Amino acid sequence: FVFKLTAAKQQDHFFQAAYLEERDAWVRDIKKAIQCLDGGQRFARKSTRKSIRLPETINLSALYLSMKDPEKGIKELKLEKDKKVYNHCFTGTCVIDWLVSSNSIRNRKEGLMLAAALLSEGYLQPAGETSKAAAEGLSDNPFLDLTDAYYYFPDSGFFCEGNSSDDDVVLKEEFRGTVVKQGCLLKQ
Repeated sequence: FVFKLTAAKQQDHFFQAAYLEERDAWVRDIKKAIQCLDGGQRFARKSTRKSIRLPETINLSALYLSMKDPEKGIKELKLEKDKKVYNHCFTGTCVIDWLVSSNSIRNRKEGLMLAAALLSEGYLQPAGETSKAAAEGLSDNPFLDLTDAYYYFPDSGFFCEGNSSDDDVVLKEEFRGTVVKQGCLLKQ
């Protein structure tokens, strides 16, 4: 699920997505940005905070770090659905339950709004058909408070057995050069 982007100065940048649909979404969004810029139009990302009326007092980055806390955060599990095993993930219900128990929200409806913001900003990723379909707009809310809707942290090491890009062997010769910055690429 790797794709290459060549910049104007003939610099090659390689990106790896977690799954096929994510790779295709990245390619589609990058092409859209290029078309806007080539056409002389201004390209700007819509603010999630404004679009869902998220209060200024909520710090999504700090909340994400709390969610990832090994002691008090959301527990990553090995879940099975439709003969597929999802490693290092959790359910939508677990996220909402954690938000309620940590006093980050007052009710489940508020939790859906906050979880949707976390999903939109790339702090959470959908895993599995149910959550992917909702994130792509096939549901009323992009985040689902369901036990069969799976999500994961982008830097968690998530993989779905049988569909994992980790199983693919990539020759080191294909990636020559210096690593300028290594880390998790979030859709921004």
